[in-house]
Amino acid sequence: MTNPFFEDWIAPFDAPPLDRIRAEHFAPAYDRALAEHSAEIVAIAENPAAPSFDNVILALEKSGRLLTRVDTVFSNLAASATNATLQAVEMEMAPRLSAHWSTISMHPVLFARMDELYRKRESLELDGESLKVLERYHLDFVRAGAQLQGEARDRLAAVAQRLAVLGTQFSQNVLDDEEDWVLPLTPAQMAGIPASVRDAAAAQAKALKVDAPFAVTLSRSSVEPFLQYADDRALREQLYRAWTARGDNPNARNNKDVITEMLALRAERAALLGYENFAAFKLADSMAGTPQKARALLEEVWEPARVRALEERDALQALVTREGGNFRLAPWDWRYYAEKLRQEKYDFDEAQLKPYFQLSNLVEAAFYTAQKLFGVTFRERHDMPVYHPDVRAWEVVREGKVIGLFLGDYFARPGKQSGAWMSSFRDQERVNGDIIPIIVNNANFNKSDPCLLSFDDAVTLFHEMGHALHGLLSQVRFPRLSGTAVARDFVELPSQLYEHWLEVPQVLERFARHHETGEPIPRPLLDKLLAARNYGQGFATVEFLASALIDMDFHTLPPGSDPLQAQAETLARIGMPEEIGPRHAAPHFTHVFGGDGYSAGYYAYLWSEVLDADGFKAFEEAHDPFDPATAHRLYKFIYSSGGTRDFAAAYRAFRGRDPHIEALLEGRGLLAPAA
Repeated sequence: MTNPFFEDWIAPFDAPPLDRIRAEHFAPAYDRALAEHSAEIVAIAENPAAPSFDNVILALEKSGRLLTRVDTVFSNLAASATNATLQAVEMEMAPRLSAHWSTISMHPVLFARMDELYRKRESLELDGESLKVLERYHLDFVRAGAQLQGEARDRLAAVAQRLAVLGTQFSQNVLDDEEDWVLPLTPAQMAGIPASVRDAAAAQAKALKVDAPFAVTLSRSSVEPFLQYADDRALREQLYRAWTARGDNPNARNNKDVITEMLALRAERAALLGYENFAAFKLADSMAGTPQKARALLEEVWEPARVRALEERDALQALVTREGGNFRLAPWDWRYYAEKLRQEKYDFDEAQLKPYFQLSNLVEAAFYTAQKLFGVTFRERHDMPVYHPDVRAWEVVREGKVIGLFLGDYFARPGKQSGAWMSSFRDQERVNGDIIPIIVNNANFNKSDPCLLSFDDAVTLFHEMGHALHGLLSQVRFPRLSGTAVARDFVELPSQLYEHWLEVPQVLERFARHHETGEPIPRPLLDKLLAARNYGQGFATVEFLASALIDMDFHTLPPGSDPLQAQAETLARIGMPEEIGPRHAAPHFTHVFGGDGYSAGYYAYLWSEVLDADGFKAFEEAHDPFDPATAHRLYKFIYSSGGTRDFAAAYRAFRGRDPHIEALLEGRGLLAPAA
């Protein structure tokens, strides 16, 4: 069998031949890649020469090229274009890959050589980036158990393998639950739904071959518009309950036992490494530093957010009563009555925006913003191999040089995880040549012609473009420090900061154009949008904070605790309004349980929001959203520097001072009295 992983890649930019890679290619590719990498590690560890930066750290950075090639392609396809065969490979490889990396991190001879370099690092006369990557490798190895001995070392490796399997199982369970459910709808059941949302539901029904004119799935971009506009309260409840029950249904995919075991194993991992709990372990390598500091931020914002949410609840209940509703507001009612009240208070119907928010135009708006800020241009390529016909490709040019390749995969489909995310098929680096990154943005917008977005969808698009630019603009030497390889509570700064430019009037006036007439968004409608921007922030902040506090509580629990009981206890302790559910309930909280990325780290979105809200004020103070001097500092210290700098120092270099939390509270409208 011809295997593309064993060939030279000849596509433009040496891009992977995604159109030719099949599920059956991965098992033999992984076999060879793991064997090659293991041999390279043995050679580094057993090098008879005295340890040096070049023969230890640089050698590690040059090792495992085939494994990186295979793993990046596989992880992207497993998230964006999976099937039963790929899921089987994923389950098989999860423990093998974990064991492979544990063997490397716990290799006693390799770590001894690294540790010798680390202890005399100040005398090695290394440049700043080389010193940083040495310190980063040493910390990575220590946190992976390199200093453990005997049974403790073996047990930590076993825990890591089991967690890898469980995280994979969790994600597959959620995806399978989502794909097993679809709600066919008749025209009568679509009462209240605006035309653009109806068109998307009709396209969904056609794509899924549903025997009905309309259909809704459990994708957030499908669920939320229905909850926002559908007049049929019983259908709203049915959809809401199905949406919030993902991973918690009475079937073989129920995630409760998975979560329980994961939390116990994470606690054991932390104890083996000498930490009080998993949150303490995880946050030791973050800007926050401790769970106490992260929790303090969450609780500081919780109180004003909860007050605002209760005021919003009372206003919605009053509207229900005023309309003759003889029922108490429920979670499946909130978005519906909030939209009604917004129209009443601001004479603003969000559905009026959709005709002006065409996906293709908003992609161009995100590109335009990048050009104005950072001098980059995007040129579409139609000759790039892609893994699905929906995927588009652009080369990214700065100062006359191609600096990266950007892929956009924007539509929901079977085999694709829900949500939105940025990933890479290749990271920028200079160790193995002048390597340019290949970055991909994923979303789950409903595919229709034209594809019209809600304002929240548009924010998501800009958010992921911010992540993409963090990868595309990277200008570092070492792969380990490239792009988004930064602290979890810093990584959301470039993405959340980028969202602000969607609301810049000159961006909206230029790109928010009616999909039929081409007319720009009317200024009165734009003014209403901006005037209503903080409407509903009590709800939005509370549903996020509840999930963040649940996550933090989970990872400070005693082993063996019942996670669903713990979730209920957290919600009771903080006084969660019954009419609002957490943004992510435990059984489908893939940020936290679909791997280790945001475990004990969901707070990071709020931590980064302190930075992004304060950071955008630098442009406001310059009286220009594209101020060149401010944009240059943003590029130099935030978007291009990867993990080469201390993150607090990087922010201070950009802003000139530490951030102020008041900018976040003001941005969410939590400083002003309730309207």
